[in-house]
Amino acid sequence: MAEEFAKSVEDGLQLSKRLYFGKDRAVAPPRPPISMNKSAESFLPTAPMVYAVISDPAIVDNPDLASYQPHVHGRCDPPALIPLQMNRIELEADSYLDAVIVHLSGSWRVHCVMGSKSCDCRIAIPMGEQGSILGVEVEVPGKSYSTELIAIDGKKDMEKEGRPENGSFLKPHIFTLTIPKLDGGSILSIKVSWIQKLLFHNGEFSLIVPFSFPEYVTPAVKKLPKKEKILLNVNSGTGTEIVCKTTSHALKQLKREAGKLGFSYESEVLSWTCVDFAVSYSVSSSHIYGSVILQSPSVHDFDQREMFCFYLFPQDQLSGKVFRKEIVFVVDISGSMEGKPLEGAKAALFGALTELDSKDSFNIVAFNGETYLFSSSMELATAETVERAVEWINLNFIAGGSTNILLPLNKAMEMVSNTHGSFPVIFLITDGAVEDERHICDLMESHLTGKESICPRIYTFGIGTYCNHYFLRRLAMLSRGQYDSAYDVDSVQSQMQKLFVKGLSPLLANITIDTFDDLDDVEVYPSRIPDLSSESLLIISGRYRGSFPETVEAKGVLGDLSNFVVDLKIQKANDMPLDRISAKQQIDLLTAQAWFSENKQLEEKVAKMSINTGIVSEYTRLAFLESQRGNQANESPRAHMLPHKTDSPKTDSQGRRRILLQNLSVGFGNVTATAENIPHGVETKLSEAAELIKAASNCCGRMFSKCCCMCCIQCCSKMNDQCAIALTQLCTALACFGCLECCSQLCCCCCEGEGN
Repeated sequence: MAEEFAKSVEDGLQLSKRLYFGKDRAVAPPRPPISMNKSAESFLPTAPMVYAVISDPAIVDNPDLASYQPHVHGRCDPPALIPLQMNRIELEADSYLDAVIVHLSGSWRVHCVMGSKSCDCRIAIPMGEQGSILGVEVEVPGKSYSTELIAIDGKKDMEKEGRPENGSFLKPHIFTLTIPKLDGGSILSIKVSWIQKLLFHNGEFSLIVPFSFPEYVTPAVKKLPKKEKILLNVNSGTGTEIVCKTTSHALKQLKREAGKLGFSYESEVLSWTCVDFAVSYSVSSSHIYGSVILQSPSVHDFDQREMFCFYLFPQDQLSGKVFRKEIVFVVDISGSMEGKPLEGAKAALFGALTELDSKDSFNIVAFNGETYLFSSSMELATAETVERAVEWINLNFIAGGSTNILLPLNKAMEMVSNTHGSFPVIFLITDGAVEDERHICDLMESHLTGKESICPRIYTFGIGTYCNHYFLRRLAMLSRGQYDSAYDVDSVQSQMQKLFVKGLSPLLANITIDTFDDLDDVEVYPSRIPDLSSESLLIISGRYRGSFPETVEAKGVLGDLSNFVVDLKIQKANDMPLDRISAKQQIDLLTAQAWFSENKQLEEKVAKMSINTGIVSEYTRLAFLESQRGNQANESPRAHMLPHKTDSPKTDSQGRRRILLQNLSVGFGNVTATAENIPHGVETKLSEAAELIKAASNCCGRMFSKCCCMCCIQCCSKMNDQCAIALTQLCTALACFGCLECCSQLCCCCCEGEGN
């Protein structure tokens, strides 16, 4: 899907060369990105973008300055995407603890379609680390659009699919939404909000917001004022000094208080910013410290219990004795792991092995339908052993076979269950779902129950969309481990490295907070508190009834196995959206619990939390609403229908037309796809007839891409009339098979000569 989108943008940039802005234009015609190895990635959005969806290339023209355009036969299939010019952009980022809520607003103009014609416009929103869309609002002449979360009634509605082009994830971090039928010259005013995670490393938080705009979105009119605005608010929740380290833009400090910072940036520019908005700041300390934040719910909250958020910050540098670790890497090598998933896993594993201390012990278990051991027992991580392990991985990590998770996981648990005075860790990496997942959870929990020392931690990593991410999340939660994922195979190595770093750098284990036992009706997420790592902030949230004590202690075990106690300061925060910044963690953990117990009441609770906070869940769907304004209410309803009649838009009680978008959640795994070893990203298989048509059209497209429009036939002076007519008829027929590529390159060459 991303490759098709990128190809459509490339076609759109070629097609937009037909546009003529007059001699007073400020910019040259749009040029595609220049790269020695041009890939689809270079045409994907690196900032919020809006594209005109062009099926009929004949409608492409400057709505203000019509020019002669050679007539075009055929249609663009798939439609070309022309990036719209941007008139205004404003960004506001509010950072709380380890999360940031981003609000972005801007305006774009349909500058590439005749004033008498109309086209759909597609919005693309790239988000930062673990981004989750919160809402979109769009104002256009006579109409407004907005998104809304609704609860799903029954499994039938849950599985009902919307059309991907209406609204979906292009990639895990890029959300797209289509606005129907806008006239050439129209202005779109858009507001978008999402929540994303801050990166944490060596005591520093880093915020990166995709904000790098390509040069071709700069308006061509010289006199049009262009202003960029950025507002950043930081609330660390610590009440201690924050030190700003680096910034990508020239930020002006507006506020400095204990634990809080405020910055702004505003500038008139000739062209829009071409770098992401990035800032880093430090809240580090020489010792482990934390706090408890309390807050009352809003009157609109369905859960009227009090809220709490407990956090622990790691110290700057590790002092004292570190944990001696015993690690087992359990890696899926089934057939579906072939290619990038397995190569990424191998690269991350090589890196993790080199980071082990020589006193640590490790083993490697590769599995498909069978189990393969690096060694029959745990091995010390000496340089020689690590070298042997790398050689063994290169020889044995060959993708093939089915998936059996229970057998290798049992084997790994046996290896680390009888350890004493060490920190046992199991890393489970898989891209598949299996039928006995609930049984695996039960069995692993029985292994972990009643352990007096540090029980084995299971760190889980899911690849792609076919594995059951909620099974992996629950497995990690049961053992005080952590979970991570890579839905995009290109990010397997980087994401897996982050999980390895967390699992291999524990500072404080077996953390407990006795206060929770004294509260009434208390819920803690996660219920089994994970360990504090030197590379991550530990956050525990929940709800309670009763009186919260004035003093709270957190207890744990240090690397030398001595006991550790830290006093937590109690603070009340009314300026922090505690429910929203903790919602994603709570929803994911509750969903894993609902899946495991098959509890309908828990599913309903998750749906209520999702609607209340705006975070998409497995039991809610994002709907797209269209409202009419002014005299538009008297026009024919047909004129305001959302695209694609088969989606059956409905009208709500306020007269707004509503369409259900594609399911944006990840689901509960695909056992069938796992059993068949279907490669990642492949959802359906074309029939033999469709494959033949596709092959034929691709072949014909290559043969006739140079002569599929009337303008290029007219340009060839040596071609006689009979040949021109025959060739035109043939090319028009071939358009039915989608083999034409808009005639963009040739038409544009003609138009460039005319425009200049």
